[in-house]
Amino acid sequence: MTRSLQRVALIGFGAVGRAFARLLLRKREEILQRYALDLRVTGIITARRGAAWDPEGLDLTAALEAVERGGDLSALSRSPAPRETLAFIERCPADVVVEITVLDPRTGQPATDHVRAALRSGRHVVTANKGPLAFAYRELRDLARSRGRAFLYESTVMDGAPLFSLVREGLPATHILGFRAILNSTTNFILTRMEEGIPFEEAVRQAQAIGIAEADPSNDIDGWDAAVKTCVLANVWMEADLRPDAVERTGIRGIGPEDLAAARREGRRIRLVCTAERSADGTVRARVAPEAVPLEDLLAHVRGTSSVITLRTDTLKQLTLIEHEPEPAQTAFGILADLINVARGHWG
Repeated sequence: MTRSLQRVALIGFGAVGRAFARLLLRKREEILQRYALDLRVTGIITARRGAAWDPEGLDLTAALEAVERGGDLSALSRSPAPRETLAFIERCPADVVVEITVLDPRTGQPATDHVRAALRSGRHVVTANKGPLAFAYRELRDLARSRGRAFLYESTVMDGAPLFSLVREGLPATHILGFRAILNSTTNFILTRMEEGIPFEEAVRQAQAIGIAEADPSNDIDGWDAAVKTCVLANVWMEADLRPDAVERTGIRGIGPEDLAAARREGRRIRLVCTAERSADGTVRARVAPEAVPLEDLLAHVRGTSSVITLRTDTLKQLTLIEHEPEPAQTAFGILADLINVARGHWG
C-alpha cells in the first residue's frame, strides 16, 4: 500500500485541540500501519499562545508541554508564523484545516470566516465548531464542492459519535423526516442533579466545577447551544436553511423543583428536547424546549452529561443513538475520524 502524507493545521488548541494531539500521538503508528497514512500537524495557531508551523511536522509533545505550562508556541516554529488567523490559514503548509475555536452561538464567527478562507485557498476542512454549519452550511458546502474539497464536521454534535457518517454512508436512499434529541450535556446534567434534590444554582456550580459549563452558562441554560446543534442537524440532513434565531427556543431557567415533582407524579421526567420536523409545505420547523417526557420514552432515561437522538426516516422508521458521559477525547476522535475519511476519499 502506497503511503500518503496528510498535513494538518489546527485553528485553536484548547481542550479539544490538545485532546486531539494526545490521541494522534497515541494512534499515529496504528494509522500509518492500517491506512498507510502519515498524519502530521504542520501548523497550530491560538488566541493567546501564539502560532507555529513546520512543513515537516510540529513536535506535538513539545506543543502540549508549552501550552500546558503557559508558554508560547512560537519557539517551535520553523520560521515566524503569522499571528493573524486568516493570514495563517492562507500561508500555512497544510492540506487540511481543522477549525476548533470557541463557538459564538449568535454569529458563528470567526469560525465561519476561517472555514470559508480555508476552502477558498484549496484546503480540505474539518470543523468541530458548530457555527459554520448553523449560519452558512449551504454556502460552505457548495464552495467545497466547487473546489473539489472535503468539508466534514463529525464532532459538531454529540462529541464525535458517528452521526453524520452513519447517515452519509450507512443510510443510502434514505430521507431524514425529523428527529428528537437531547443534545446539551450541561442542561441535562443540571436537570438530573435537580431531580436528586440539588437546587438549580448549586447544580450550575457543579456543572462549572467539572468543566461542562462556562463562567457565564447562559448559552447552555437559555438553549442557545442546543438551538445551534438543532440547526446543524436540520441544515445538513433535511436541507433546511435555518439559523439559531429561527429556532423556537425556551431554556431551563424557569424549571423549579415543583415542576420536576409534578412530572415525577405523572410518570415523567423533564428534559430539554430538540426537535425538527418537515411541515406539509416542505419547510423545516425546529424547536428547543423543556418537555415532560414519559418514562416509556428513551429520552427520559438519559441522565447526566449523556446525549441521545432518535431519527425518523422513510426507510428504517426510527433509529436511536445514545452517547454516555462524553469527554473531550471523544470530540477529538470525531476529528481524527474525519481526517482519515478525507485521506480515504470518504467524503462525497
